[in-house]
Amino acid sequence: MAVQQPPWSLPTQKSPEPTLKIYNSLTRTKTEFVPISGRHVKWYNCGPTVYDASHMGHARNYVTQDVLRRIMTDYFRYDVHFVMNITDIDDKIIIGARHKHLISTLRSQTTALSQALIDQVIDAWISYVQSKVGKGLPTADLPPAGSERAQWPQLVERFQDKEWRLQGLQKDEKFEMHYKAANVTYNALLAAEEHLKSGQTATEHAHALIDQAKDVLALTLDKQFGSTVSDHTIFRSLAAYWESEFFNDMRRLRVREPDTLTRVTEYVPEIVSFVEGIVKNGYGYEVDGSVYFDTRTFDKADDHSYAKLEPWSKGNRELLEEGEGALSATTGRRSAADFALWKASKPGEPSWPSPWGPGRPGWHIECSVMASAIFGENMDIHSGGIDLAFPHHDNEMAQSEAYHNCPAWVNYFIHTGHLHIEGLKMSKSLKNFITIDEILQKYTARQLRLAFLTQLWNAKVDFSESLMTGEVRGIEITFNNFFTTVKALVSQAEAEGPQLDGKNRFQQPERELTDSLHASQEAFRAALCDSFNTPEAINVLRELVSKTNVYLKTPGGNLEMGLVQRVARWVGDMLRMFGLGEGETAELGWGQERSASEGGVNREEVLMPYLRTLSSFRDGVRKLAMAKGESALKDILALSDKLRDTDLVPLGVALDDQEDGKALVKLVPPEELVKAREEKRALAEAKAARKAASAEAELQKRLAALEKGRVPPQELFRPPNVPAGTYGSWDDNGLPLTDGDGKELSKSANKKVQKEWTLQKKRHEDFLEWQKQEQQGA
Repeated sequence: MAVQQPPWSLPTQKSPEPTLKIYNSLTRTKTEFVPISGRHVKWYNCGPTVYDASHMGHARNYVTQDVLRRIMTDYFRYDVHFVMNITDIDDKIIIGARHKHLISTLRSQTTALSQALIDQVIDAWISYVQSKVGKGLPTADLPPAGSERAQWPQLVERFQDKEWRLQGLQKDEKFEMHYKAANVTYNALLAAEEHLKSGQTATEHAHALIDQAKDVLALTLDKQFGSTVSDHTIFRSLAAYWESEFFNDMRRLRVREPDTLTRVTEYVPEIVSFVEGIVKNGYGYEVDGSVYFDTRTFDKADDHSYAKLEPWSKGNRELLEEGEGALSATTGRRSAADFALWKASKPGEPSWPSPWGPGRPGWHIECSVMASAIFGENMDIHSGGIDLAFPHHDNEMAQSEAYHNCPAWVNYFIHTGHLHIEGLKMSKSLKNFITIDEILQKYTARQLRLAFLTQLWNAKVDFSESLMTGEVRGIEITFNNFFTTVKALVSQAEAEGPQLDGKNRFQQPERELTDSLHASQEAFRAALCDSFNTPEAINVLRELVSKTNVYLKTPGGNLEMGLVQRVARWVGDMLRMFGLGEGETAELGWGQERSASEGGVNREEVLMPYLRTLSSFRDGVRKLAMAKGESALKDILALSDKLRDTDLVPLGVALDDQEDGKALVKLVPPEELVKAREEKRALAEAKAARKAASAEAELQKRLAALEKGRVPPQELFRPPNVPAGTYGSWDDNGLPLTDGDGKELSKSANKKVQKEWTLQKKRHEDFLEWQKQEQQGA
């Protein structure tokens, strides 16, 4: 009989792998993620409207989207096609470009400060105060026509009243912004009038007035000359400039570029065709050269629903009007909820040909067309900021489903939460934002990314100084210290060579750490499967690092460095996966924050600072050894401490003295070592100051006590040490016998003065002894 293998059974999983679930704005729940086509994921992300500098709100949105994208591609290994658009034609861009062009034109045409220019600014300022600032002013404080300048100083005083200012903000959220623009212009006018009065009419004074009054002047200039601006390059150049700045900021934040980038101006013919398709399907209508989406007809149709994301916002006029833009017409629509697919261009606006006449795309249509051009009638993921949910994303879905005649254009809608700074929501329109360039001068890209990772991607982020200097700094230090320690131990182990002592190194501590690694890997995956729970994932890594640090302090020092490296490498890989590390991927840890410009290494340039320090230390030791002084050993130890605490610090080298007498060498950013040294020095100085203050207080206390003993006990109860007339007679020792009236002292009074006399006798003896010592010392 032929020999056969024994039966084999399929293993039973004790703990099944968790399933990825994503918080889906379409359900407002965490739903299982199921791509349409295997592991291929079609993902469209709303890009920026490029009309101004990128700010912290952009950092929150695009860094967060980058983290989610990295998790999907680098951790879950999905084949993601990531598409992002650039809105390079929009009402904000048109207005911004016209304002910039008109101010620039006025500037170029003005060669001297004149009364005519000042009058022009005054007229613009008066109009601005009445139309803009006036929106937030109480009726009683609104200056009557013609008295604006006379009453402005009073308004400046009123503005210092916080409660009054808050009432203005309740009437108009842009009140503070308008006030500041008006006040800057007012002060610029006063300065310009003084210059003109003293005959200072140079071009620089004229340009200074225009520059400081530009926010006020631009509105008036736009009313007068905005309709004459028709050159497409004026609008395109503004958008191109800010697009370039946006991507520069994204590179500095380590945000990956999209796989495919689209621009609205490059898809206008496709947009016209798309709008025609919507009209043909019965969901669009034309009014005076503009085309609107018929929300009522769409909502009544089978398999269609308008405002899937926020049905409760359908009638929100403020959101609807904001979505349409400041230049859009509001007349002729069948319903207030209907939105523009195509806008008839007015003078001063760019235009493209269409069946309905010269016009330009509506805001919402652009994403539908560009995403459809690449993905077709359905996509897996659509992402953007939560402020875009209604009406932008709801309108996108409606018009796309109307065009494609499909029930669902997007399967998963993910929205990043708002950003608040020190408790206040940022707003570019209110000009209370912090630019990415400004924030990167204070914090690193890694620190910003850590700040976002410590909070859920779809929750409101509270960004504050305390968050950055507390939790974020703490996390960064924890990982930095861990990696530098492990690198140093690995380097030390490699230098010492293999320890062939025959000891079984994989014992209880190693088994416990191995179990912790495997449990952490499971918990990490579970956290990311739970709708990308990065705060929990970071905590898992921190706890594993903490347990590994305990292992590194195992008594006896017999460490299994292979296991330690496995832990450190996995932790580093996961941090890199989040986009927290740069440099060579083979490097242990999360990498250094290197600039992209760093190329080959100049060996001499790198090594010479360290070699000079080492040579200087050697010279000092040789000198002390050859001198053979009595304090040579003490001096060599002092020289060693100087090497550790002073000479190596600027080079980023930390020496940690260990119990076995060997120093553990770590490479640490110099600024961290300097900061740690200064903090240690400050603590020592504070301790010394407290000790000195205590000693001084004791000395003063003793001197005060000695000073009391200066008077001999025989004179204690005699004038001038007591008021004249207090006592009438005394014995030979100076003890009072009678009071000032000649009456004999009572028993209790006699007892009291006797006690004080005895105490003074002791004080006086102490004083005389101290005086004697002082004289001898002199």
